[in-house]
Amino acid sequence: MNTQLLLIQVFNGLVNGAFYALLSLGLAVIFGMLRIVNFAHGALYMLGAFTAFALGQALGLGFWPSLVIAPVLVGLLGAVLERTLLSRLYGLEPSYNLLLTFGLTLLTQDLVKQVMLSRFAVSSAPYSPPEVLSGVVNLGFVVFPKYRLFVIALSLVICVLTWFVIEKTRVGAIIRASTENPGVTRAFGIDVGKWVTGVFAVGVGLAGLAGVLAAPIYSVEPYMGAELIITTFAVVVIGGLGSILGSVVTGFAVGVLAAVGAALYPPVANTLVFVLMFVVLLVRPSGLFGLPEGAR
Repeated sequence: MNTQLLLIQVFNGLVNGAFYALLSLGLAVIFGMLRIVNFAHGALYMLGAFTAFALGQALGLGFWPSLVIAPVLVGLLGAVLERTLLSRLYGLEPSYNLLLTFGLTLLTQDLVKQVMLSRFAVSSAPYSPPEVLSGVVNLGFVVFPKYRLFVIALSLVICVLTWFVIEKTRVGAIIRASTENPGVTRAFGIDVGKWVTGVFAVGVGLAGLAGVLAAPIYSVEPYMGAELIITTFAVVVIGGLGSILGSVVTGFAVGVLAAVGAALYPPVANTLVFVLMFVVLLVRPSGLFGLPEGAR
């Protein structure tokens, strides 16, 4: 493999890593704060892409308005799901949350499939990036599409901003207190329920944002999140359950590793991340950036 081809694969890996990072960041926020394993995360990622597509078809909205509106709508849906369904399962075995979110995944996929077929007469649909992000950029050492560079840059900004809010601000302190010691937090007059709902909404909103960004690259179809979510769960485990920094770093790293591995030896492309997960769990069961269970 020549150097230029290797660099192209690295940048392609960073694009995939951007989606892994945003999705695993949302999972890490939800699990780290609420201890919920959200199996519906992939379906909500798909719903973000579908919402952007539907807004364009029904209302004529372009990419930029949809980039804001679609994640907000997905986040609001997440808030409704948390209040009406998931909140009833707090304190029960984690398997109940897993089964519920798995059922929501199947329901969401089938609903979107039916709407696409009946309303738009397609099973999958392309979604074009804005004109300003069309074409390529010559970086000197490699030529790469503008839109994919935009995806990498925006994902990094969102990930850093989320980490800063949760780790360095008063809002983050309230969120951590609401989930780690809700009784004491309520004694200070803070409505814990609203903060928990807000955290879940932000987590699934990040999945919706990833879906909008992915739509121009992968196109929109009901099962676009099914395979991606399995790899995303592996990323979360490797980085450390609930670790925001671990999710972001591991997401980008796994994207690059898988892309380069696929170029060097294609048969390992789909298994490399799981081999890495196996090795990490053997050496450090809490993940690369995670804390041991007793230290949380």
